[in-house]
Amino acid sequence: MSRFERQIILNGFGIEGQQNLKKAKVLLIGAGGLGCPILLYLAAAGVGKIGIVDGDTVAISNLNRQVLYGENDLGKNKAETAARYFQGKYSDIKWEVFPEFISVENAQEMISGYDLVIDGSDNFPTRYLVNDACVLLGKPLVFGAIYQHEGQVSVFNLGENACNYRDLYPKMPTATEVPNCAETGVLGVLPGIIGNLMALEAIKVLSGFGKPLKNKVLFFNSIASQSYEVEITPNPESREDMPASLTSFEIMDYELACEGVKQLTWDEAMSKMGLDIAFVDVREPGELPPLECTGLMKIPLSTFPDKLDLLEDAEEILFFCQSGIRSQKAAQQLQRDYPEKRIYSIKGGINALKTNHS
Repeated sequence: MSRFERQIILNGFGIEGQQNLKKAKVLLIGAGGLGCPILLYLAAAGVGKIGIVDGDTVAISNLNRQVLYGENDLGKNKAETAARYFQGKYSDIKWEVFPEFISVENAQEMISGYDLVIDGSDNFPTRYLVNDACVLLGKPLVFGAIYQHEGQVSVFNLGENACNYRDLYPKMPTATEVPNCAETGVLGVLPGIIGNLMALEAIKVLSGFGKPLKNKVLFFNSIASQSYEVEITPNPESREDMPASLTSFEIMDYELACEGVKQLTWDEAMSKMGLDIAFVDVREPGELPPLECTGLMKIPLSTFPDKLDLLEDAEEILFFCQSGIRSQKAAQQLQRDYPEKRIYSIKGGINALKTNHS
């Protein structure tokens, strides 16, 4: 008996639907809270080739929702770890691993060879980048996101008169407008629910079974266990900020366009240590772990507006916090008052430092 027997005998799915899945090639962006359940059910359903893109490593705070990983995986790359998990379970699936973050430099090469892209990322710059690449390359895109108790799912770029992510959110919000789960928290089951809905949409698109959420967004509220759908239509104005060609896409700076502040990694920030630069911790007193280094200034965000004069003489300034959200707020505020200064936020904050340098 085939392990796909229960799918094949399903009315309307049949052998043709299963063969379509077997021939399909799916690229997943992000192997985190959404990506883990997506991978579990795409692999179980029999998708023939799956690519995984993620440059992040497993942290202990991931384990309440990123169900492919355990304590023995701490510090390991998520894309590589996820692929190893499945290689021992299903021998009939081809895996391609990209242990790096998607960027304008590598997006075209990554996406071109796949039939469908699934965006399981957790930040706005990546969502706009992936969307624009899929539009330019003509690839359907399954989108999902969570915030506190709510999740949303849609299918973009599918067929004629299709909407894309910019039709839903024409103007790039900043990461400071909607904090990520590191700032607001998340019940681990919510990304499991939304990830499964995303996997369902992908299976419908690939197999030809059912009606995908084309030009619709499904919203789910975990507190009330309620869902509803909203129809969206193509918005010509939303195309104004989107790159018109792959050439213009490759010179876009999505982080700068979305955040308004350039972000640096800890390695990039540390390479500037000892130079004439202000290094500013905007966490509140008592937040752990403490960080001590030469030239460090501690200006809690709650007192920041009253202490801008402390940074008046600095030409180059690096901000950091616990997860990278408050540092962006401080950087944006200072940039408005001092547009001539070189101002950066350290991506991921102390949490990223603990993960990458533990």
